[in-house]
Amino acid sequence: MKIMVGYNEFDPKGQIEAAVIEHARAFNARVYLVNSIEIGEDVPKENFDRAEKNLEKGKSFFLKQGIECETILLESGLTISEDILKFAQDNKMNEIIIGVRSRSKLGKLIFGSIAQHTILNSSCPVLCVNQE
Repeated sequence: MKIMVGYNEFDPKGQIEAAVIEHARAFNARVYLVNSIEIGEDVPKENFDRAEKNLEKGKSFFLKQGIECETILLESGLTISEDILKFAQDNKMNEIIIGVRSRSKLGKLIFGSIAQHTILNSSCPVLCVNQE
């Protein structure tokens, strides 16, 4: 089984990490930590460095837990949810795990909802983990 995790920030005591461990062990799954960054001249190099650092911290953590893990940093002109869905489809993922936070209606209107778009358009099950 293959589990794709939409991964932003490493937190060894975090809800996402706990859910990934539980599901990876229960299904004897390989984990793919995926982060998406939009490309462009105005995107600071620090964004890429921070993303790579968090992915590597996550990978190290999961490997120490005995979980097979790979990291992928997606750089495209797609939205984050489009990147997640495309990666999951192209790589035949069996499950997607993403974190969700409460946002105001105005926040959703202005920024959209990555989680909502991912859930509604995924070809595989999506586990949403509360990050609050």
